[in-house]
Amino acid sequence: RQFPIVPGIDLAGVVEASDSSLWHPGDEVVLTGNKIGQHFDGGYGELCRVQAEWLVSKPSIFSLEECMMIGTAGFTAMQMVMELEEAGRLGVSKGPVLVTGAGGGVGSAAVAILAKLGYHVTASSGRAGELADYLKRLGATEVIGRLDANALKKPLQDQQWAAVVDCVGGPGLGAAIAQTKFRGAVACVGVAAGGSLDSTVYPFVLRGVRLLGVDSTLPWNVAGLATDPAEWEENRKYRLQVWQRLASDMPVEALREMHEATIPLEEVPSWSEKLLE
Repeated sequence: RQFPIVPGIDLAGVVEASDSSLWHPGDEVVLTGNKIGQHFDGGYGELCRVQAEWLVSKPSIFSLEECMMIGTAGFTAMQMVMELEEAGRLGVSKGPVLVTGAGGGVGSAAVAILAKLGYHVTASSGRAGELADYLKRLGATEVIGRLDANALKKPLQDQQWAAVVDCVGGPGLGAAIAQTKFRGAVACVGVAAGGSLDSTVYPFVLRGVRLLGVDSTLPWNVAGLATDPAEWEENRKYRLQVWQRLASDMPVEALREMHEATIPLEEVPSWSEKLLE
């Protein structure tokens, strides 16, 4: 990567000009992933030049502002639900779905999506007391604290969760795996609690639990990542599918509940400091 790089890992806006037939001036578009804001100039700018294939059309049900309320966090949450569905591990009759780190962006969106789909959602948070009312407004059936981090000492625990959306990693992920039901699955995206995996092979070989990694980069022609154009096209199709699912399964009222403020670009540095406090 070459610095300076404008940060901002997602954006929504209106096409000013295009060298590609995919887009025309006035088109409303959204961009997540593809390493923008990390390796390429990102969304914290009035103008941004990107590869045409990185963009998708704004779903008609959402405003541009609502697309950014969803952002990378909501996109990733929808991916996690879709990965669990594809693995055949989600079913309303199979039991509760656990969401760890439920108070964060990905976790909050996952709670709202799963509730909209009719699941019994157990929201786990280190701020359970503080966030209980908020998480229940998003659709959580119950709110609990962090899981006990004892999976290495007790690798097979009482089977509680039909599926898990894990947004924290670390010891809590190991506990969630140990408590997942026979032939259940855990979708993992977070490292807020650390990059370690405190688990054993026993949940996988004795209960058939599956651990599903989720990454929202889905690159199209990004150096150092996928090099096969056929894979680029699959990534683009999948990205479109995720936004189609968000249009049907992300409640707009939940976005408003999660939304704290819309700020001008000049306030980004001060808000960044608030987020890091």
